[in-house]
Amino acid sequence: MFRQLLNLRTVLAIVAIFIVSGTVFYSQYLAKNIATREREKVELWAAAARSLLSLNTDDIELPKKIIDANYDIPIIETDENDSITGSRNLDSAMIADDTNYLEKKLRVLKSANRPLIYPDPINNGKESRYYYGHTQLLNEVRYYPIVQLVIVALFIIIVFLSLRSNYRSVQNQVWAGMAKETAHQLGTPVSSLEGWVEMLKETKGNEKIVAELEKDVDRLRLVSDRFGKIGSTPQLEEINLVNQINSMVDYMRKRAAGKIVFTVNSFGQDEILAMVSPPLFDWVIENLLKNALDAMEGKGRIVVDINDEKANLTIDVTDTGKGISKQNIANVFKPGFTTKKRGWGLGLSLSRRIIQQYHKGQIFVKKSEAGKGTTFRIVLKK
Repeated sequence: MFRQLLNLRTVLAIVAIFIVSGTVFYSQYLAKNIATREREKVELWAAAARSLLSLNTDDIELPKKIIDANYDIPIIETDENDSITGSRNLDSAMIADDTNYLEKKLRVLKSANRPLIYPDPINNGKESRYYYGHTQLLNEVRYYPIVQLVIVALFIIIVFLSLRSNYRSVQNQVWAGMAKETAHQLGTPVSSLEGWVEMLKETKGNEKIVAELEKDVDRLRLVSDRFGKIGSTPQLEEINLVNQINSMVDYMRKRAAGKIVFTVNSFGQDEILAMVSPPLFDWVIENLLKNALDAMEGKGRIVVDINDEKANLTIDVTDTGKGISKQNIANVFKPGFTTKKRGWGLGLSLSRRIIQQYHKGQIFVKKSEAGKGTTFRIVLKK
């Protein structure tokens, strides 16, 4: 499926290149032909104008018809010193309002085409110059490739976004399928472990071991339940975030190796209520705490700050680990990305999906500095 999407993108890109290239070449061909016709039309107009000025002209009807036929090509007539002697098809209102209008227009026409130069029919030995511009049609033909390029670019962007959305949908289905299969596979050994725990309870002297085993088996059951809920819409409950996070921190504290100091700050509030899915929210906190532990390698501090703000609730998980490089910050939530030797790189990706899709919140790297640590922030709406 991914390869098909990639091939479709390539085909679309090639088709777009052919369309744009063909349009550019054909538009240039048309523009060149129109420009040639326009110059011929100006030459004919100039000949007609000179004919009217000639003292030997007997028939003025034909030159007048030729002159009147040119109603769209702007022309300025000058003498050999480029002093303006006449004009045609220019804005008469602008000529009346702006004394410099013709001079400005002359500079534009000079840059547009080479002038037509003829002997002055009145002043012998001198010459007349005819500077001309382009018709609206020629301008439209020349700008047409740019317009079409914009249209094709918009089309490609829309198709690309559609394919990207489809790709993400397929990707999400893959992750959800993997999660459900994992939950299914965990079900049988967890049930078996629960049976063995019950058998151990019957033997005296195993009370402490059984209690810890029960916690871990319950944890496995919880993990299985979490994976089973991926892809399904969870039920949100109003819970006390302070108790929920403290419970997860206590669990991780007992299983943390080395000299790790855990601190939870709720800033004097014993109860901060939020609508969450407890098992999935615990999973997010657990992922952040595990990442923090991996970053510190047995020594450091993990601080969880819970803030009850006016519009939002924020949870900051800060560690004193090795930090995240700037080039990796943008990739930490992408599926499959990991800097660890082991792991699939799904923890933070699933955490973001849980917070954003199921809880309509945000999760991001608030700050990170190499050698000093990282802070992840979760934002939940009240």
